[in-house]
Amino acid sequence: MSGYPDPVTQLPDPGPTGGERHPSIVDRIAASTTPRVPFSVEFYPPRDEAAEERLWRAASVFSELGAAFVSVTYGAGGSTRDRTVKVVERVVRETDLLPIAHLTAVGHTVAELREMIQLYADVGVSNILALRGDPPGDPLGDWTPHPDGLHYAEELVRLIHEVGDFHVGVASFPEGHYRARDLDHDTEVLTTKLRAGAEYSITQMFWDVEHYLRLRDRVAAVDAEQAAKPIIPGLMPVTSLRQVRRMVELSGCELPAGLSERLRRAAGDGPEENRAAVREVGIGFATQLCERLIAEGVPCLHFNTLNFSRATHEVLTNLSMVPSTGVGAARS
Repeated sequence: MSGYPDPVTQLPDPGPTGGERHPSIVDRIAASTTPRVPFSVEFYPPRDEAAEERLWRAASVFSELGAAFVSVTYGAGGSTRDRTVKVVERVVRETDLLPIAHLTAVGHTVAELREMIQLYADVGVSNILALRGDPPGDPLGDWTPHPDGLHYAEELVRLIHEVGDFHVGVASFPEGHYRARDLDHDTEVLTTKLRAGAEYSITQMFWDVEHYLRLRDRVAAVDAEQAAKPIIPGLMPVTSLRQVRRMVELSGCELPAGLSERLRRAAGDGPEENRAAVREVGIGFATQLCERLIAEGVPCLHFNTLNFSRATHEVLTNLSMVPSTGVGAARS
């Protein structure tokens, strides 16, 4: 064990459950008392007992650090549906973290989506991230809508509002979605989702601040009203060269040449990469990236954690964003 508090018994008092409605992400960000700028984290539904223990250990750390919210992903084609609901329900029941439940349209009928939305409502969830989703098996493969399902995330946003009283967010893509014809088309898709009732967007991870700034400018040029809605940058401190290369391959985002070369040199030429050296480069780069984003006035920093807390904790410490009361060094 890591020496952390027990992931269940020592978490803070439970938040709202049952019929009580959680605040919106926008309101939570505005009310955050985290030093400098609010931050949030993303979790994946765990696949085994060890991964589950790690997730709840990280949840305890992020609760102590004052995370504005935690998003929980939803596998392609609903492949993690039951585990996603289980994680979100436990977040509601046993922590003071504000959950966002991901929901994807791919592979589902409208009836199944309605059922899933109601399931989230039943466990006390008020915030949903509406995604069209990637094809199961091959995220970069051809996307085919279910014959009784939805074609676009915009339709899912409208369906969620139709089913219940929810706060809805969507995804945005600083470098453009790989299926978009061009950046103008990608921007129009985003503004359409926002006009459909989304209150904010969370970006796909990126490593070049200019991509984020250009996205923000494009939205402002298309629709000033929608540009007022938060565009929350999605970030991931690099701790493994192999891992980040795989993520870049699956997402279509770009790893800047300078960073890629620094990571390659740190990894070394041996059969096993030098993880400690890669981590040092990755944490330093993430810190600089966040500093620039804070200077540019981002509403929040959203970290893809892979259910670990240590890398994000280190970046937050470098940014002087760890509460002055002190939180024990993260080990998960």
